[in-house]
Amino acid sequence: MAVLELLLRAPCKMNENKPDGSQTLACVFCRKNDDCPNKYGEKKTNEKWNLTVHYYCLLMSSGIWQRGKEEEGVYGFLIEDIRKEVNRASKLKCCVCKKTGASIGCVAPRCKRSYHFPCGLQRECIFQFTGNFASFCWNHRPVQIVTPNNYRDSLPCTICLEFIEPIPTYSILRSPCCKNAWFHRDCLQVQAINAGVFFFRCTICNNSDIFQKEMLRMGIHIPEKDASWELEENAYQELLQHYERCDVRRCRCKEGRDYNAPNSKWEIKRCQCCGSSGTHLACSSLRSWEQNWECLECRGILYNSGSFQKAKKHTLPSTNNVGINDCLLEESSPKLPRQSPGAQGRDLLRQGSKFRRDISTIIIELGFQIIKKSKRLYINKADIWNSALDGFRNQKFNPSYTIEVAYVNENDNFGREHPGSKHEFLSLLMQHLENSALFEGSLSKNLSLNSQALKENLYYEAGKMLAISLVHGGPSPGFFSKTLFNCLVYGPENTEPILDDVSDFDVAQIIIRINTATNVADLNSVMNEYYNYFELIGCLRLITSLSDKYILAKDILVYHVIKRVQAPFESFKQGLKTLGVLEKIETYPEAFYGIFCHKPENLSAKILSDLFTVHTLPDAQALGFWNSYVQAVEDGKTATTMEDILIFATGCNSIPPAGFKPTPSIECLHVDFPVGNKCNNCLALPITNTYKEFQEKMDFSIRNTLRLEKEESSHIEH
Repeated sequence: MAVLELLLRAPCKMNENKPDGSQTLACVFCRKNDDCPNKYGEKKTNEKWNLTVHYYCLLMSSGIWQRGKEEEGVYGFLIEDIRKEVNRASKLKCCVCKKTGASIGCVAPRCKRSYHFPCGLQRECIFQFTGNFASFCWNHRPVQIVTPNNYRDSLPCTICLEFIEPIPTYSILRSPCCKNAWFHRDCLQVQAINAGVFFFRCTICNNSDIFQKEMLRMGIHIPEKDASWELEENAYQELLQHYERCDVRRCRCKEGRDYNAPNSKWEIKRCQCCGSSGTHLACSSLRSWEQNWECLECRGILYNSGSFQKAKKHTLPSTNNVGINDCLLEESSPKLPRQSPGAQGRDLLRQGSKFRRDISTIIIELGFQIIKKSKRLYINKADIWNSALDGFRNQKFNPSYTIEVAYVNENDNFGREHPGSKHEFLSLLMQHLENSALFEGSLSKNLSLNSQALKENLYYEAGKMLAISLVHGGPSPGFFSKTLFNCLVYGPENTEPILDDVSDFDVAQIIIRINTATNVADLNSVMNEYYNYFELIGCLRLITSLSDKYILAKDILVYHVIKRVQAPFESFKQGLKTLGVLEKIETYPEAFYGIFCHKPENLSAKILSDLFTVHTLPDAQALGFWNSYVQAVEDGKTATTMEDILIFATGCNSIPPAGFKPTPSIECLHVDFPVGNKCNNCLALPITNTYKEFQEKMDFSIRNTLRLEKEESSHIEH
């Protein structure tokens, strides 16, 4: 997907290898000098005749034909013919941009519209790269006729897997051979260019004849060439090597991701589907090497291509109390109607859309509860969780008091304490909470069932910590699953979990087997094999028809994700009521969804530069070096990252929803190395003679400071 986005979104470039400045020459038809092969075809210049054209502009022009051989003129179009066509077009005005030179006309009878090729793309005209190379304006273009069907709200594009509305439009196309296969036009075009006529086919059934004929009719250009991957030198060299790297988000191996120790828990297990991702056995809780494992990407594809479908990503939770039919099953149950959110959920949705507000404003308002009276917390960074618990459970602690942090070290015999950063403390606490045993899952997490934590009331404390962190200016959580968030907002009774919420591999396999059962005998076989489990969770039922599998799968999901953790959920919810945070979440779910279920946006040079203000009389050269350094960090030309700089100066690796207080600032001082004052969010820059010296000092200080802090915090393994 990343490669696809780069192909589609990359800026147009000029021809860098053309001599005599031809990269700046404009196409004689559209008069654009852009070099965008994916959009306009290859840009070619005939130096002898000083003539430049885009391949598609030339190919689609209405009054010209290829009369020469491929090596003659430009792509076989004779120079004299091109000049005649340019002269003809100079008398025609483009109906889009109103400029002359519109060489392409709609072939519909009595339609007088003419346009440039880029203008036609802009207005969603269709150009057929076959036969007579006809073009159609936006009013007369061919359309796909689709018989009415009860499609779900959205289906995945089978190339990029992003969800789209299954309605045929200019930008959304359907496969002619597979009724449930839908595509983005841009995805199809990029795939066609890369695959060529020999490999471009339906991604579901591999049909090429019917598929290519329909795509050509709908304006997809399929070049007559071999696939790009077949033309690469040593393209398959990596297949001769075994993949040995742990790719899970949290690798637990102290020796690193590339460490592989056969016959131990640190042996690398490769994905059974693609073989190009791996995990240490211990990092994915695999009990033996024989146990199957799929990477996240393949697991998602398996669910989508079989009986399962991932939940739609990056959407607000408003109407997303999605039923099991929407999330798991390819076909609808004949006995189970589509589930809709409860009345409470609908009311909250209407309320949320009516009173949409910015999250930073809401949290700032919550911060008005904080009073000037302060409470000092003594925090051991090497044991952040227990020292935070001690502080928050102290009888004299009040969530409304201003928090002051003092760092202590239990190994310090003198009992010294050092001023600490509140932002850093809350950031470290949220990181620990995300990776604690109170939650389960890889990226999007749900509450776990930990009897000891429940006994010690840790779920309540976790909710309380999260609420305090938000109100006191800490970072956003960003790791909640949509299901957990919907349970908080709409209630567990109005929330239906999905398969992605199940982190227990064995339970997920049971659900998969149930939903892939093709007859009653298969379903009864699963019931008999896991009889004790079904009896334990109260999901035993008499199987009379194949459609019973839908109800059974739903019962297991509801039990495992919601009912099983009912006690931890209620305790966590009570803690989240601290300082009125839960009430605000229920009132403004759309605002809170983004910070609870998604990580903050990546930092950029502009964001970081805008964040810091100049605190004292600046040194112009040092500030110039600073701006150059930030840009170099963004371009990957330094040993540090944007997050490293922010941590060095503030203790946070992201900008809190309510912003920093005090505002991060910059000072230019005659110091040997940069200094980060996390208590005041201040960064002192060294004044140097050269930029090279400035960069070396910044890299050295930031990298080594963060390394030492990490080593100090790792003395106690959480």
